[in-house]
Amino acid sequence: MIILYRKRVRKGKNMKKALLFVLSITMVVSLLIGFAPASAADDVKLVVWESVLGPDKWLEEAAKAFNELNPNISVEFVNVELGDSSGQIALDGPAGIGPDLFAAPHDKLGELVSGGHILPTVNPDAIQGQILGATALALTYDGVMYGYPTSAETYGLYYNKALIAAEDVPASWDDLKTWAAEFNAANEGKYGFIMDVGNMYYTILFTTMNGNRLFGESGTDVSSSYLATEDAIAGMTVFQGLREILPLAAADATTATADGAFAAGTAAMHISGPWNVAGFKDAGIDFGVTVLPSLDGISPASSFSGTRGMFVSAYSDYPEEAAKFAEFLITPEMQQLRYDITGALPSIPLEVESEASKGFIAQLDYAFPMPSVPAMGAFWESAGAAAANIWDGADVTAELTALDSAILTAVAQ
Repeated sequence: MIILYRKRVRKGKNMKKALLFVLSITMVVSLLIGFAPASAADDVKLVVWESVLGPDKWLEEAAKAFNELNPNISVEFVNVELGDSSGQIALDGPAGIGPDLFAAPHDKLGELVSGGHILPTVNPDAIQGQILGATALALTYDGVMYGYPTSAETYGLYYNKALIAAEDVPASWDDLKTWAAEFNAANEGKYGFIMDVGNMYYTILFTTMNGNRLFGESGTDVSSSYLATEDAIAGMTVFQGLREILPLAAADATTATADGAFAAGTAAMHISGPWNVAGFKDAGIDFGVTVLPSLDGISPASSFSGTRGMFVSAYSDYPEEAAKFAEFLITPEMQQLRYDITGALPSIPLEVESEASKGFIAQLDYAFPMPSVPAMGAFWESAGAAAANIWDGADVTAELTALDSAILTAVAQ
């Protein structure tokens, strides 16, 4: 409120007193305005990065539901794909043009933490009580939890029921090779088995014989990649032997080729994840999903498990509101909505009815989280080429030894 004084004041001492009074009132008002706490009703707009082709639709529906409960908080979706977000936040965050919240895979966690790009989870004990243990572990780095898991994932063995009965699906890689050889001989132009052979996200499974794990049991031992061990070499030799039943060069046995063949009904078995469920259904394929064949003849081979997280940006002006929305995304209602829209496995103990989802959930029991140490960047840079070279006939031991050396050299720099 501004008060106008019309009383005349004398020049000199009285004038000085009047001026001092006005100045003091002005300063008090300015201080009150400058330091008044923001009202709970202040409008807040959160910028959230997510991928398209499903996650975007889920996010937009979740934003509407959240806004109904919190009318002063709106959410703006911006398309930044999952694989690009960790690199882009390093550029856009410090520049002040980044998001408040963004989706990223958990294996980027070490990179995000060491770069100072994300904030720890708010109320981690309460959050851990709501989510799957595997997702909590995946989002923990140096004993601190970061982010909020929005989905869990791994891959399994798809099989086309028109080409192979459920009871005939091989339980071991040796049996799969035998079955596929007979199938190929009897079905020209079709494949008994197909997969992306140059993608180490999948082919890592062949390095896990006898419990061998990338960067050791905990996934944090960067003194070795554990990719040139006896067990890894033995498993990748099994992988190389599959070339006999999949006569394609690595450059031709890509994700697009494998997905296309299975969707066209020309492949009996295929390794992929839940992201293909909707597409294969739309293609009219009657399929099932089961655990991966065994390397040791005892239990299914181990796969990478991934956790997709929502991370609060360290550069956000609204970290509390961003954390509140992220926590809303892991409520049962929002996790069910995500499952219904994307088919992604829930990050909380939510019962699902889909036969395919049950197959992936069964494989999760044998999966291990992708390591989240910064050294994963070096792994991804070199591992795909090593897998492709092995598939195309390179010496397994030499390739894995060179891969291990390349990773450790990158880590040391």
